[in-house]
Amino acid sequence: MHVSYNDRTDLLYIRLDDRRQDVINRRVSDDVVLDIGEGDRIIGIEILDASRHVTLDRLLPVKYEVSKAAV
Repeated sequence: MHVSYNDRTDLLYIRLDDRRQDVINRRVSDDVVLDIGEGDRIIGIEILDASRHVTLDRLLPVKYEVSKAAV
């Protein structure tokens, strides 16, 4: 599992399966998109406006990356 957060776009992405495969995006709400892979399995979860929905500190002890905007 890999968790990344982009503070510039306020997007949180949780990747559950690291295998390379084709995915279909399914929007389940205004702010949540699921990436569906082989066998209709959830491969990833994208949360838009993440700071409104998730407290990143509460994800610990999961390590996450913070992508900074290029200066």
